[in-house]
Amino acid sequence: MLHIFCPHCGELRSEEEFHASGQAHIPRPLDPNACTDEEWGDYMFFRDNPRGLHHELWDHVAGCRQYFNVTRDTVTYEILETYKIGTKPQFTDKADSAKTATTALGEKV
Repeated sequence: MLHIFCPHCGELRSEEEFHASGQAHIPRPLDPNACTDEEWGDYMFFRDNPRGLHHELWDHVAGCRQYFNVTRDTVTYEILETYKIGTKPQFTDKADSAKTATTALGEKV
């Protein structure tokens, strides 16, 4: 079982209380009417699917019902950090994953 830290509640809770909602940090086009069909289709349907670190949007559905971001390793399922929307992630590449022992906010049980 995975425990996830909710940055809004300030508590470490069971993964069953959360729902992953897709990739985080997707910029919305400033003028959707000026987009070509291809640009709009890319925005709506295409997402990154990396092997390694990935920033995801999650929802605490059985708790505070707030959205927040998670930095997760897609290979090991290890959660490196959780943070509120609008703040920058601490982990951005594989070199940062060596810091996880002291700053991880999720844990496998």
